[in-house]
Amino acid sequence: MPDGATAARPRPRRTGTLAGPLPILTAAVLWGTTGTASSLAPSGVPAAAIGAAGLALGGLLLFLTAPGSRSLAGVCNGGERRLLAVGSLAVAGYPLTFYPAVARTGVAVATVIALGGAPVLAGLLAWFTLRSRPSARWAAATAAAVLGCTVLVLGPGLAGDGAPVDALGVLLAGLAGLSYAVYALVGGQLIARGHASGAVLGVMFAGAALLVLPVALWGGAGSLLTVRGAAVVLYLGAVTTFLCYRLFGHGLGHTTPQVATTLTLAEPAVAAVLGVTVLGERLPGVSWCGLAVLALGIVLLAVPGGTRGRDT
Repeated sequence: MPDGATAARPRPRRTGTLAGPLPILTAAVLWGTTGTASSLAPSGVPAAAIGAAGLALGGLLLFLTAPGSRSLAGVCNGGERRLLAVGSLAVAGYPLTFYPAVARTGVAVATVIALGGAPVLAGLLAWFTLRSRPSARWAAATAAAVLGCTVLVLGPGLAGDGAPVDALGVLLAGLAGLSYAVYALVGGQLIARGHASGAVLGVMFAGAALLVLPVALWGGAGSLLTVRGAAVVLYLGAVTTFLCYRLFGHGLGHTTPQVATTLTLAEPAVAAVLGVTVLGERLPGVSWCGLAVLALGIVLLAVPGGTRGRDT
């Protein structure tokens, strides 16, 4: 990405102390319901097809409803159009790697690797491509959040009862985390250059929808057109994609991609709490300790510090 993008970024416009983090945290809470919702899909549908169908619907909604989406490519320069293409590829890569990773390794391991690695990867990518050096505050908060996330979701297996981890599943989860970090960083840079967040995400997700549509049609066209399948796709597309990424895009206009990816570590916490309260699962004490550490890291980023220096 071109040098100087960070300097071009306007300071966040705040309507309140949580103007940036609040919509991102709201999106993370809703993302935490994705696993429960996708588990209700008809049996036999490939995991990648479920994620692809939700992305295809949500991407279309984002593109059709965001002002400026249709004209964005025309007002972008060549470098920005290349960024849009990279962002679309990264968006498409996430469901095609994360959902199969969940199927191979389970929700816990896939979540830790993908979501736990994303903020670290986002910070490193920003450091190397934008020369945006992370601050000590971001590093401490991210370390706490990743540690808490790891302890939270791996707590039940820490007693030695866990099954061997699937190597391919681990690789897919890592690629999902990289995909997430890349499109968060790309979206953040395009928004920083003055492009509307809705238009940026609308174009990236529309491009991704076209890329994953064959996967959805090939893997689950019949089953996903049933009442049950359609309900799952509608929820994943309209809520966890369309609504959540409108919120996420708004949040990116008021905070940095590095901070945003750390804040979304609230997602596995929500998923764990839903597992206890809705599905009747049990969490050991060590997992609740991890939840507390994760919450501490998120609060450290969500509540502004005493100074108005760089957030990253």
